[in-house]
Amino acid sequence: MSRHIDGHQASKEETMQSNNPVFRRSEEFNRAGGAAQTQTYAGYGQPSQWGTGQPGGPLGYDDTRPGTTRGGAMTIDTVVQTTSITLGVVFVAAFTTWFLTPAVTDTSSVSTIYGVAIFGSVLAFVLSLVNSFKRVISPPLVLAFAAFEGVALGGISKVFDAYFGDSIVIHAVLGTFAAFAGTLAAYKFFNIQVGQKFRTFVVAAVFGMIGLSLLELVLGLFGAQMGLYGMGGMGALFAVVGLVLGVFMLIMDFDFVEQGIRNGLPQSESWRASFAMTVSLVWIYTNLLRLLAIFGDN
Repeated sequence: MSRHIDGHQASKEETMQSNNPVFRRSEEFNRAGGAAQTQTYAGYGQPSQWGTGQPGGPLGYDDTRPGTTRGGAMTIDTVVQTTSITLGVVFVAAFTTWFLTPAVTDTSSVSTIYGVAIFGSVLAFVLSLVNSFKRVISPPLVLAFAAFEGVALGGISKVFDAYFGDSIVIHAVLGTFAAFAGTLAAYKFFNIQVGQKFRTFVVAAVFGMIGLSLLELVLGLFGAQMGLYGMGGMGALFAVVGLVLGVFMLIMDFDFVEQGIRNGLPQSESWRASFAMTVSLVWIYTNLLRLLAIFGDN
């Protein structure tokens, strides 16, 4: 049984270009299936017949062009490994921040923790832009992003835990991984196929949410708010929309990983995939944390 996200016959085998800035920097992520392989490898024969990158010979996985590696092609295993490492860095940085920052006892301690979280958020945001638009993915920059993202999450989670308790952070973490597992299962079981309209909608919606968040931040500096991050109905609605978009982002990640493996991307591109999935999981976690706080407070 097959499900088409945008309601028309959109095949994973057709050639298309991504609107996602994370993947658009990698040309191979924008090609699909056998047709793309024919276009990419025309004149070089089958991969099994490729040479070892000798001068004047056909380029293979042993090629020395930027963005390729001598470690072979990207596989599910390499994506799992790099994603595990990236998420591991996020967890270590988050726990370290949690234990090194002061206990939440008064307004001063909260301000200190929030200051640390904002510091991590700003640097993580800058590095996310660098990684998104970087043509040759850099594993150290991906891990640096993960570290600063962990600092931000550690500070935010500590404040939420102090104010709302009831193991809210543990529930949010478990809910995030449940969302990941459920989305992956649905993607494979229902054979979800991602169309161009769906990609355009999700990317536009994500940038729209980022724009609204920045507007809320600016309004907050002048004492005005739209309530997007409040504990009322508007805050809950904004968090639900963010959570749904996070799931849609994961679907796009799975589709691009599958497409990249099919196209024989170099193993180094596993880091690009792990970066994208880390962004999606963080997006889901923060919105789920806010939802649990809102519902627990009412």
